[in-house]
Amino acid sequence: MSHVVIIGCGVVGAAIAYQLSLVKGLKITVCDRQAPAQDSTGAALGVLMGAISQKIKGKAWQMRQTSIQRYETLIPELEALTGRKIPFNRQGILMLLSDSSPSLEGISAWEKLIEIRHSQGWHLEIWDTAKLENICPQINHEKITGAVYSPQDRQIDPTALTLALVEAAQQNGVTFKFGVTVLDAPTSTPEFSSQFCHQLETSEGKIAGDWFVIAAGLGSTPLTAKLNQMVDIRPVLGQALQMRLGHALGNPDFQPAITGNDVHIVPVGGGDYWVGATVEFPSNGNEIPPNQELLESVREQAIAFCPELATATILRTWSGLRPRPEGRPAPVIGKLPGFNNVLLATGHYRNGVLLAPATAYAICEMITFQGMGSGESGVGG
Repeated sequence: MSHVVIIGCGVVGAAIAYQLSLVKGLKITVCDRQAPAQDSTGAALGVLMGAISQKIKGKAWQMRQTSIQRYETLIPELEALTGRKIPFNRQGILMLLSDSSPSLEGISAWEKLIEIRHSQGWHLEIWDTAKLENICPQINHEKITGAVYSPQDRQIDPTALTLALVEAAQQNGVTFKFGVTVLDAPTSTPEFSSQFCHQLETSEGKIAGDWFVIAAGLGSTPLTAKLNQMVDIRPVLGQALQMRLGHALGNPDFQPAITGNDVHIVPVGGGDYWVGATVEFPSNGNEIPPNQELLESVREQAIAFCPELATATILRTWSGLRPRPEGRPAPVIGKLPGFNNVLLATGHYRNGVLLAPATAYAICEMITFQGMGSGESGVGG
């Protein structure tokens, strides 16, 4: 029986653990220095931009498509297994277009994307201002020129998802070790072959394994450094806030996630909305103190789109560090160079929740098919 050891239990590590738990003949152990769904997973808004994204071909699009499709079966599967309710918004994503939209420019470009998506089996709609006002009267900004509606894209609560993945994996026999720090990863080099990692030395003793999956986000850099193959992943801070309006914006029966100018307004029920997120790069080393002015500018942008939010109370603010690969596309999925049994599933930057199911499939395939192909891949996100 092969023993797979997964390091990291954010949404990506948890998704890999659950997917592998469906494979017979595997023993699976997950270790993390803290509780599940911390760091970038706990800070994410869970907006799953698949069909509405500008990725149209190659691995970047395939991973999005695979994940969006998998979520439709994964959520009921997890809810049935665990009895947990996972907040999953099936009412789509509405992208507001304006003169200053940084996304695809012009209606003609969106019409071209709609044609491409139609050929791929996905549906998008362009709404003019009259239709937008009729369906979403809460949106009121003179610079909005229309919207693109993606009914098949989704939004999910990342923390609830991760906890359900952990519980379902546990029911399938996966062992989780939280509060465990990896101290070292001794290696050996058999004659005429790649290096081989045979165990982890942790704060709770040694963990031997046949496969090791590094899904530790920012923690992947020091881990790969211990293996003398450092993957450089840098932090990018994101801040968000939860606002309480006390009632639904616009039509209470139609509450899609709204996005515009890289600001998301996410309904979470009970008249509450998540709003975010900032994108803050380190200015000195890896330290990034949260910039309150940037968070306020995100709030002001949300209010500009939906003026009613000006009366909302801020319930809480939070922040988290996203793992962004330096000098290469995100995410980093594949074999660690020089190793036959160490896999990378890290550096998802702003798309960890979106790409978690596809990442889990990719890692599962590498393990069950004995890692067909070689080398490390950087899949553009």
